[in-house]
Parts: sequence; structure tokens; C-alpha cells
Amino acid sequence: MPITVRSFAKINLGLRIGALRADRFHELRTIYQTIGLHDRITVDVVRGSGIQIVCADERVPKDSSNTCWRIAERTMAAVKRRGRVVVTIHKFLPVQGGLGGASGNAVATMRALELVTGQSLSPAKRLAIAAEVGSDLPLFVVGGTSLGVGHGEEVYPLAELPSVYCLVALPKVGVSTPKAFADWDARLARAGSTAGTTAGRQSSLTLAAQPAILKEFCGHYLTLLSEWSGGDSLNGKPTSGVPIRRVGDRAETLLLALDRTGIDGIVNDFEKVVFPQHPELKKVKLALLRAGALYASLSGSGSALFGLFADGDSARAAAEKLRGIGVEARLTRTLTRRQYGKRLLVADAGKKWNAPR
Repeated sequence: MPITVRSFAKINLGLRIGALRADRFHELRTIYQTIGLHDRITVDVVRGSGIQIVCADERVPKDSSNTCWRIAERTMAAVKRRGRVVVTIHKFLPVQGGLGGASGNAVATMRALELVTGQSLSPAKRLAIAAEVGSDLPLFVVGGTSLGVGHGEEVYPLAELPSVYCLVALPKVGVSTPKAFADWDARLARAGSTAGTTAGRQSSLTLAAQPAILKEFCGHYLTLLSEWSGGDSLNGKPTSGVPIRRVGDRAETLLLALDRTGIDGIVNDFEKVVFPQHPELKKVKLALLRAGALYASLSGSGSALFGLFADGDSARAAAEKLRGIGVEARLTRTLTRRQYGKRLLVADAGKKWNAPR
């Protein structure tokens, strides 16, 4: 019997890029946050063998280059089942938009296969398979607010950002992630900068071994986040390896507190190379801020941008302003880890899939 699941998107609450490592990956530090916008993935196992990818969007690959294909092969081997896996991708997220669509599709495929076959993988096995397939897949195994290190594949649950309104802007601009990384390397070379070399040398260090490194990266961000959210973390314990201070809720928002203190820790380094190439994207970010966003940023390497808002009315008003200048805008909310897990299954196909909940 086919199973349909939601494949949620992510945004990056800050992203710092280190130097190019010996394995050709860049060392990264980022805060991942899952949001309510999503694709839908339908998975079935029928007689035969092999993998079949079905998608009406011509930009989505249908061969073994598709992350859903690669994760389906590994998942079937892990659950020791045979058959022909049919993965149907109902695409509503932008392709190559910086929202993690392909990665989320893959993890959704893995979870749907577990349900179809009746065989559950351990959390550790899910993370291992996800990391084999792609750098940012593990974040979709964890969900919620998570710290990403290494080249993005090491993910650690953080104190949760409470569910807030999130407006995603989708300019009609294409951004190549490989080119954005190449532009970043060229920028460092031109400046003769040593920025990121420390992170590059520490690429083999784990979170447990070097919590001070991650404290330095996150700076006041983690402190303010834990203060604002009450310090809760997965299972009530600080699973990130970084101590979480419990001081209760704050009246002001985290993002306003960051703005007030003038901390430069919550930035996306990709903006430094993408905005000069695509100045229209910077204009969208400024439009989000002028429309009342408490925080706005490029997501990943773009081209999607997002703004976080204190209330639905201001977010909806901002959406109308963006549409008025010809920019597609979708309103949703950030998802806590619990919400992310509970909303995996599609219970009612008649509902508006991408509406905020």
C-alpha cells in the first residue's frame, strides 16, 4: 500500500563558511530550522526490482543522481527487503532554492519506506544513511532547531526556536551553489584572508571533543535562544554538547535582542558573494526588513530568502508588499522538532498543503 508523507523545507539562521578542506568540502557552521512549507512524497514497493522516480517537474532528475533514488537503495538494503520502489515527488518547493528541497525529499522517502515495509530503522541508522547520501540530509532526520557542523552533515539538536511566522520570498533568480562556493574561495584568495583556516584545520574534530569551538561560533546566539525559549532541548537534556542556561522566558524576542546587542554572529556568509552577483536579492532582503521582519536572510546559497515576523498580520502585510513588486511570497511558520515529527504523515490530501498551521 503506498504511503504519502510531507517533505518539509529548512532555512538557515546564520551560516559561516570555512576554507576548502582536503576532501574538497568546505567547513560549515550553521543553525538549521525546519519550516512548514513542504513537498509531498508518495512511496510504494511493488513486484520487480530497481528504483523508479516519478515527478511532473522536468528539472527533477529521474535517475540515480536523484537523492531519493540513492537513499531508497540504501534503505531497502538496511531493512532487507526486495521489490521495485516507486517514488512519486509532488513538487511545490523551488528547485535549487536553498530550502533543502531535494534533501528533505530523500529523508521523506526513507521514512515512507520504513512505513511501507513495516521495518523501522534506529535513529543512528537513519542519520548514517542520510549522511552517506548528502551533506544536509541529517538535519531532516532531526528537525526543529539544529546546529550543523562539519560540511553540514553533523547535526545536533538545540534549544528550540518557538514556532513563529516565516515569510519565504522566491525571486525568479537562479543561484548555483557550486558557483557560490567558488566565488567565496575567490573572495578569500583576493583578500589574502586567513578567515576560515582555523575551521579547516579542525575539520576532524567532533562536537563532543571541542565544544569551545562551537561556543565561539554560536556566540551569544545560543545563550539568547535558550533564554527566550526557556532552555528546553530534546528530552529535556542539552543534547548539543553546548551547555544550555535555563533562565526562563524573555518578554522581548530573540531577534530583537540580537539586534539590540549589535552581535554580528547571526549572518549568512553566502550573502557576501551572492548579493554582488544578484543585487535584486539584496533588495528583497531589504524589502522584508522594511516590511517589519524581525530578521531576514538568504537561505543557504539562495535564491530563496525569508523573514521572521512577530505576528501573522505583519507577515501577511509583508507578503502583499512583496507580491506588489513581483516577488512570489509564501507564508508559513517555523516547526519545532515535535511539530516536525507529528506532521510527517499526510492525513488529509484535501488540505492546502503549504498553508501555515
